[in-house]
Formats: sequence, structure tokens, C-alpha cells
Amino acid sequence: MLWRLFLLFTITPLVELYLLIRLGTYLGVLDAIAIVITTGIVGGLLARNQGLAVLNQIRLELNEGRIPAESLFDGVLILVAGILLITPGLLTDGLGLFLLVPWTRQALKFRIMQRVEERVVPGEIQIEAKSLDRE
Repeated sequence: MLWRLFLLFTITPLVELYLLIRLGTYLGVLDAIAIVITTGIVGGLLARNQGLAVLNQIRLELNEGRIPAESLFDGVLILVAGILLITPGLLTDGLGLFLLVPWTRQALKFRIMQRVEERVVPGEIQIEAKSLDRE
């Protein structure tokens, strides 16, 4: 796990820098900067709007007495998308925008839930419940 995080935090910025340099040489520095700023602003607005919609959906489900598991998961994915969009770079912006598209987010959510189920059933993931009663 530590090795994956190391790769994530070293390789991703290098790839982002390479892409920005290539885009800058192709379009020009100011255009490349404008693209990064525009995707950040547009993505941030989309993330805010979708986040508020999911928050309203969570409130509705709670008022109806249902557990908002899927809506909470959508909220987490939208939060991750917002974080990716705030991070300067083309790769992270692309991934963030990918997560903001509802049908791609739904497909990713389905795949992640499927993987969690695969690990819970054979016992790879263990959840312990602790009592809140104090003696």
C-alpha cells in the first residue's frame, strides 16, 4: 500500500507536468494555463451543484426513514472529483470530470461495490461491532 501511495504522489505530478509542458508547446503557455483554470472553475461549479443535489437526496432519504448508502457513496465520489479538479493538471481534471458524469460515476460505483462484496464474502474484510454500553 505504501508503495502505491509513493507511486501515486511521484508519478502523477510528473505525468501532469509532462502533459502541461506538451500542451504549452502545442497551444502556447497562456492557452494551457487558461485551459487548466477553466476546467478547474467549471469542474468546481459542477461538483458544487451535483454535491448539493446529492445532499438534498440524502436529506430526502433520511426523512423517509431510509439509509442513504448509495447517495453517500455518490457524495464521496463527487468530493473526490472536486479534489481532483482543484489539483492543477490535465490528467486529474480529466479524472475529476469523469467522476462528475452521472452514468460514469454510476458504473464506477457499481464496480467498486462489486469488489467490496467480493472481498467481504470470503472474509478478506472484517468489520467488528463494539458495544457502546459502559460498565
